[in-house]
Amino acid sequence: MGRVYGVPITVWESDGRPTRFQWDGRIYTVQRILDHWVTLRADWTPAADGGLPERRHWRVQAGSDRSFGVYEIRHESTSGAWLLARVWD
Repeated sequence: MGRVYGVPITVWESDGRPTRFQWDGRIYTVQRILDHWVTLRADWTPAADGGLPERRHWRVQAGSDRSFGVYEIRHESTSGAWLLARVWD
């Protein structure tokens, strides 16, 4: 079962993929990307370039110190914000 958070995080990227993120004062290193998908909705307000806004979702295995877990992080194309969407037990 997972917990939903929806909290802002800081993400470091390489070639458009998340490599590390900071949440609650800790740095988590991405060990593996488990899944990646993009959502679009026609009822969202169009982006500045006229295209539909995107939400890029990444399900990753990541860790801090000695603990590892599975996290879903999300990037909002319109604001550039990253969110921690979900954490799996």
